[in-house]
Amino acid sequence: MVRLRLKRFGARHKPFYRLVAIDKRAPRDGEAIERLGHYDPCQKDESKQIDLKTERIQYWLSVGARPTHTVAGLLKKSGIDAQGS
Repeated sequence: MVRLRLKRFGARHKPFYRLVAIDKRAPRDGEAIERLGHYDPCQKDESKQIDLKTERIQYWLSVGARPTHTVAGLLKKSGIDAQGS
């Protein structure tokens, strides 16, 4: 099963995350199927915190990929329906 989840990058105390489509059994920083955007919680400008490829996210949701709770919250904040319908 494919999940939409975050991969951590950046330095200690300065995290940066990539939103990826990845196999459920893969480790957190394992090889992703596709990169779907990024999330930078340290960015002060909220409009620059999240950058997503909405068409590809909609595609993955439509074929049954399930977002993690954190990713579902980010998608909701960006105005994307995390239910895939």
